[in-house]
Amino acid sequence: MSLINYNEITVHKYIEHEGEPWEVLDSRVFRMQQRKPVNQTKLKSLMSGRVAEVTFHQSDKVPEAEIDEREIKYLYNNKGEFWFCEVKDPSKRFKMTAEEVGQGGQFLKGNTLIGLQTWKEKQVGLRLPIKVELKVVEAPPAVKGDTAKGGSKQIKLETGAMINAPLFINEGEMIRVNTTTGEYVERVN
Repeated sequence: MSLINYNEITVHKYIEHEGEPWEVLDSRVFRMQQRKPVNQTKLKSLMSGRVAEVTFHQSDKVPEAEIDEREIKYLYNNKGEFWFCEVKDPSKRFKMTAEEVGQGGQFLKGNTLIGLQTWKEKQVGLRLPIKVELKVVEAPPAVKGDTAKGGSKQIKLETGAMINAPLFINEGEMIRVNTTTGEYVERVN
């Protein structure tokens, strides 16, 4: 386990704080007036999901969390349970709840490869693909001149997720969706 200085605590690093692993969401090193520099961070707990703002001072050293990651395959979901298996051995199946999977779970298709993150032999999170390609199964027709609402409409994807998309998207088309924000990115041809 390596210790890192206060100014090395940057975005997308994993640190140990209060006895559990945290992901750094935001980091800003600055100096107020005549004082010593500090690092104001926004951290997300990988165990509970809670977000906290923590300030690290110049003298602080924090252990870097050793997060292991292995590839798993998403199979299906049923009644709020998401089922996965090992890539090399499909007989080793396990489930996770919708809370453990998070918001990005609504964009998962069967046989999608994702990363399972573990810390000290405990499951702490999933690393989903940032963008996925999904088929549009329901898209209301666009009404000409209907741009008062910003030029978007609600569409339904093959996974059952509902997102906003531009008016020109039609049923049967493939689109790319950002799994972290849940937003439409582009049409795929």
